[in-house]
Amino acid sequence: MTEQLKRPLPVRVRRQPDGIPMDDLFRSRPAQATLLPRRPPPEEPDLVERPGPAVSGWVAVPTGLAALAGAAAALWRAGPPSRGGQLPHWEWAALAGCVVVAVVSFGGLTRGRTGSAWVLSLFGRYRGTVRRTGLVWISPFVLRRRMDVRLRHWRSEPIAVVDAEGSALRVVVLVVWSVRDTARALLAVDDHLGYLREQVEAAVARVLSQLPADAFRGDTPTLRNAEAVGDALTRMLAAECRAVGVAVFSAQPTRIEYAPEVAAAMQRRQLAVLDAKHRDSVLTGVIDAVDDTVTRLTSRGLVELDDFERQSLVKDLTVAFYTRRGGPAPQDQE
Repeated sequence: MTEQLKRPLPVRVRRQPDGIPMDDLFRSRPAQATLLPRRPPPEEPDLVERPGPAVSGWVAVPTGLAALAGAAAALWRAGPPSRGGQLPHWEWAALAGCVVVAVVSFGGLTRGRTGSAWVLSLFGRYRGTVRRTGLVWISPFVLRRRMDVRLRHWRSEPIAVVDAEGSALRVVVLVVWSVRDTARALLAVDDHLGYLREQVEAAVARVLSQLPADAFRGDTPTLRNAEAVGDALTRMLAAECRAVGVAVFSAQPTRIEYAPEVAAAMQRRQLAVLDAKHRDSVLTGVIDAVDDTVTRLTSRGLVELDDFERQSLVKDLTVAFYTRRGGPAPQDQE
């Protein structure tokens, strides 16, 4: 594949049983030279995930309880208003402070769940990400948005593409991904999941257009090598989605089939190719058997054959062997 398919997400190159690297399958076609390298989306250097301000909730709970206890003690000291209870101005300020501390302490309590994170922002500015689990205290004055950071998979609908020979295909791709940088996934793009889906469609159209779906002429690389196609898709998607904080671990085609409008014609073509290969293999075996038979008869001195008799014997043996192995008997031609 072209150079930009090899830059992102280093993937160990697997080898075929004959020792040919998987990536060489995509270098064998001259059409590859027409592909120009594409620049990946720009990344904002300042928009990078960093830890957000948060503390354990078990610190905020005693603080809030202590503030409530202080407010209750101040009210008890003043006594009921019917008995003329009053507080000095400084005690009123302390009472108000205790109430504010209690409200902030309990208002910032939240629950951190495994596999999710809180993305914090204040007045539109990114303030950090909290990945703590359990009881957590986060300032109630910041905007909190929960984001799923678990390993996820997405199975696409059938995508319409064409192969290198222009045949219409329908492809289904399974993508395994996760959010690696929550700041970019939430703020660098409007919808990171929608962005991933669009990039999958574009990458599938670009990669699958480099090889034919089936090799009807010779043993050329095809799209039936799902492992090589999946490696190329994975590298391309990883490069395209890194700018939005999405890590793509695997993108594998689960089904590659011809479109309904060309499926019947391609099936007939495949059957014709298989039938031709079968006839060729049968004829090769028959020729070898005839040659071995004639050679053994003549070398042992069992028969003396001139050219005409040899041709007649070869013809009769060929017809007999070929018919016995399931092939139609050849017709005599003048």
